[in-house]
Amino acid sequence: MALPAETLALVAAATWAGSSLLSAAAVARMGAFAFSRWRMAFACLLLWGMTLATGSWRSLQLDGAGVLALSGLIGIFVGDTALFACMNRLGPRRSGILFATHALFSAVLAWLFLGETLSGWGLLGSALLVGGVMTAIAFGRRDTESHQWEATQGRLAVGIGLGLLSALGQSVATLMLKPLMQTGLDPVAASAVRMSSSMVAHLLLLLTGWRLVQATQSPRWVDLGYTFASAALGMTLGMTLILKALQQGSAGMVGMLSSVTPVILLPLLWWVYRRRPAMGGWIGAVLTVTGCALILLHRP
Repeated sequence: MALPAETLALVAAATWAGSSLLSAAAVARMGAFAFSRWRMAFACLLLWGMTLATGSWRSLQLDGAGVLALSGLIGIFVGDTALFACMNRLGPRRSGILFATHALFSAVLAWLFLGETLSGWGLLGSALLVGGVMTAIAFGRRDTESHQWEATQGRLAVGIGLGLLSALGQSVATLMLKPLMQTGLDPVAASAVRMSSSMVAHLLLLLTGWRLVQATQSPRWVDLGYTFASAALGMTLGMTLILKALQQGSAGMVGMLSSVTPVILLPLLWWVYRRRPAMGGWIGAVLTVTGCALILLHRP
């Protein structure tokens, strides 16, 4: 029995939360660009391996390859790299709240370009969900907490800009894929094409010799291990689940539900910090769960 689109989006959000936690230390050591290259290389190997093994490559059509490639460039090359650059500057908590704005971007863009609308309980649930995510991350940290992931590296405005760019890239890339995924395209094969186009872009950028894209430090085996786990969980499984969700559900709703990643990240950060989230985190989590419940119980 196939899982509903809403469930797939929520599971994808959970994979992104785990992937984010696995990524933080490796990103800080290697730098955002070098980390992204390794992560995409691992994801390409996994995705193409599954595509060839299952024969799902047969669902690929030449006329849709351009859309998949462009979506990969916007959502993965630009969006993911900007997210990890933001994480490197602001840490997982603050980068999480900035990336969560992709829910709002997705809803607005889906309304403008796909004619999708929210009303009634769905609209209320979406408002509670977005508000809960923002509340949980913005007020989920105690004033007395001190951790290297909470420090600001470089200019704060640059970090904020990178976070918003990553959210917009995610939303635009998702919107582009909605019509294509409804043609029956296999999600794993689609993910493989998207990942490959982004990987090629990263390699071309590396060949320019631009200093910013070079690795800040050589990766250790432990860094590569965490990077592989992050690629398998977030890029291979998570992004494939999102594409599968787009085959069944609306782009705006998928974007909304997949934005709960920061709330799922709260208990994981609790485990790292060894301190429970502040009251604002609990309030935000309750609002988010209530919003999700309203959406799931009153979906059309």
